[in-house]
Amino acid sequence: MKFLPAIFLLTLFYAANVFAQKPPARVITYRNPVIAGDFADPSVIRVGDTYYAVGTSSEWGPAYPIYTSKDLVNWEYLGPVFAELPKWTMGSYWAPELFFRNGTFFVYYTARRKSDKQSMIGVASTKDLSKGFKDHGVIIEWTKEAIDAYVVEDKGKLFITWKAYGLDKDRDIELLGAELAQDGLKVIGKEFSLIKADPAGWEAGGAEGQAIFKRGNYWYMLYSGNACCGDRCDYQVGLARAEKLQGPWVKYTGNPVLFGDDAWKCPGHGTVVVTPDRRYFYLHHAYNGTDFTFAGRQGVLSELVWDETTRWPAFRYGKTTPTQAESPAGAGPLAHNSLNFSVNYDRDTTRLPWVFDVSLPKPQFAIRAAALQIECGNPAATGNFLGQTIRKGSYTFATEFVIKDTVFQNVVLYGDAQNAIGYGAGQNRVELWQVKDGRYEVLKTQEIPDKYKHIRLELQSRYGRFYTFSWGVKGQKIDSLTSSVQIEAPWLPRWDRAPRVGVSVSGAANQKSEIKAIEMKYD
Repeated sequence: MKFLPAIFLLTLFYAANVFAQKPPARVITYRNPVIAGDFADPSVIRVGDTYYAVGTSSEWGPAYPIYTSKDLVNWEYLGPVFAELPKWTMGSYWAPELFFRNGTFFVYYTARRKSDKQSMIGVASTKDLSKGFKDHGVIIEWTKEAIDAYVVEDKGKLFITWKAYGLDKDRDIELLGAELAQDGLKVIGKEFSLIKADPAGWEAGGAEGQAIFKRGNYWYMLYSGNACCGDRCDYQVGLARAEKLQGPWVKYTGNPVLFGDDAWKCPGHGTVVVTPDRRYFYLHHAYNGTDFTFAGRQGVLSELVWDETTRWPAFRYGKTTPTQAESPAGAGPLAHNSLNFSVNYDRDTTRLPWVFDVSLPKPQFAIRAAALQIECGNPAATGNFLGQTIRKGSYTFATEFVIKDTVFQNVVLYGDAQNAIGYGAGQNRVELWQVKDGRYEVLKTQEIPDKYKHIRLELQSRYGRFYTFSWGVKGQKIDSLTSSVQIEAPWLPRWDRAPRVGVSVSGAANQKSEIKAIEMKYD
């Protein structure tokens, strides 16, 4: 009995310490996508406490959207790499790669050259991302095609790597590397081979989208293979490593290390960034399983963890893209920044981030006289089109404008100049029309009474595939004036990009639209 007080005191001491401990910290998580909408082939870097990401814009200008973040989870649009397209280019604005050195940002980008329509790699630089980049022209020109640049620094030397086509009849597609000049603007070394796609393996469709980084004694490479894009894609990610950048590179026996599932399809082509607390994140793209090609390849985040025995990394949440995952240290909860917007030009001067088709002359537009004025004059059946990136497949897009006898103003779903659906008004009528494989067709026409001069056009989309168009008059219930028109258009997404939604105008060259309001609301 004499020992009971000591035991009792020990118990009290233990209990006091347990209750004095802080409760476990709440795990902060994020949900993919972290950059919603069409944002393929993302490149990400960290400069100080800030992350920057840039992605493919394909046939849309301005070329290559840039986003910025403090935590890898919450991103804001900063602007394009090129507000004015480089004069040597004509489209296929793919796979831009950011690189930062000595106070200068570089972007190594793929574009199609006007003179021969071949894809080449160019380079541009800037001291200030918000002011755009100065183009320095072509840096890599290859026999058939060169795409997917990636730059690393090794022992003070710069090296560029890329996907090369058509080396000779026995070497079709291969990942190559070469030394760069110290200013990063010129290749000075002879090319060397990194890896080749195995024609009998999972990467039979080719290898591309390499992301190279060093940890310990090894260089590591994440690379992508097979079909990147479209409704028959089968993109996957493999892993390789080497003790020297020039090789030999050894592929991981457990490849592929990342592939698609019902939630996120066809993942691949990204870059790795390391957080201040040494966590490794792969920002890459994948198609959402619900909206699929109608919302494009979106920016998603997957974390790598390390086996210190084998020194190989693996994806923390398995071999598929996580729908929800633990955020980087210091990141707050995912901010619910609304993707919605509403602009009334009677009171607002908001400049929306419009995109345009680079295969056509750049539309001229401005906010004047309390309206968005877009100049007419484009001979294309779609007229002069300004679009918005679609962030999710289910949404309502609407515009209000003043009807004119000489201008047709439209709400448009735009795949390209040869494939679009429009719902427009002018000359006392409303028309539903489409351009499919270059053939223009009016699907339905309805007259508008002369007394209606200020009209609202509305598009409702479900999963990006099913569309309902309707019209009404400002201040009156839209359904009281007309029945809606429904249509399905599975042919709208192009092979490497999602459609855009926006407005277009057609008419005489000296005429302009008079758009009074635009709004976008996601479900």
